[in-house]
Amino acid sequence: MITLDQLLAARDSRRELQLRLLSSHPEKTLVVLTVNIPGSEKRSRESYDIGMEGVRLLCGLLAGRDDLKIIRDFNTGFEAFLLTSLGEEDAKRLCVGIEEEHPLGRLMDIDVIGHDGVPLSRKRFGREARRCLMCGEDARICMRSGRHTLQELTHKIHQMHNEYFQRT
Repeated sequence: MITLDQLLAARDSRRELQLRLLSSHPEKTLVVLTVNIPGSEKRSRESYDIGMEGVRLLCGLLAGRDDLKIIRDFNTGFEAFLLTSLGEEDAKRLCVGIEEEHPLGRLMDIDVIGHDGVPLSRKRFGREARRCLMCGEDARICMRSGRHTLQELTHKIHQMHNEYFQRT
C-alpha cells in the first residue's frame, strides 16, 4: 500500500523529470503515459501490462519519430516518457485517439506536455472530459463523489485487462 505522501512525491519526481527532458530537448515533444489505477495499490502485473501496451502503441504511431523512452514501474505506478519530433498538436491527437479508441485506452493517461511545461488539454482539441469506466459519466464527478466502490472499479479493470490480453 502506498501513502498520499508517496503519491505526491512520485508526482513531484515525474514533474522534475518532465522539466529536465523539456529543457534538454527543446526541439522535441514530450509524451508522458501513466496508468489509471484507483486505490492504494498502484503496481501490479495488470498495470504493467497496460502501461507496456500503451508504450507499444505510442512507439508504433511515432515510428521513426521517437528518440528517447524512459519506462519506470514504481510502487506508485507505471510511468513512461517519450520524446518525439512530432509536433505537440499532432502528438496530442494521436494520444487522445488511443485513450478513446483502444480497448484499454480508458486505463491510460497519455499527456503531451507543452514546451511551457503544461499538459495540452483535451478541451483545446474539442474533446470531452474523460468518461467513467463504470457508467460513462464525467470521470471526475464519479471519482469525487465516490459513486463506485474500489471493488467495482478493480473488478472492471481486471475484466478489461483479461479480455484484451486473452484476445491478443
